[in-house]
Amino acid sequence: MPRVCYFTGKKTSFGNQITHRGKAKYLGGVGTKITGITSRKFRPNIQKVRAVVNGQIVRIKVSAKAIRNGFVIKPLRRNYVKPQAAATP
Repeated sequence: MPRVCYFTGKKTSFGNQITHRGKAKYLGGVGTKITGITSRKFRPNIQKVRAVVNGQIVRIKVSAKAIRNGFVIKPLRRNYVKPQAAATP
């Protein structure tokens, strides 16, 4: 299953991590230099939640932003009452 939000479509994006060396000019140095570029991943905050979708309770992957913004409708909490055992004479 991919790491994709059910509502917003957020997914893993890719970028670069840039490593610098040196002292900035405004601090009295000769400037910073790039010494390395490596690839990295930006992963969204995806959670698995139980939600009501089309009247059915399903487990979906949703971003935390979608949960905060109220896109997710959570199912009702049900209090289970254990049935009483029949008394035997």
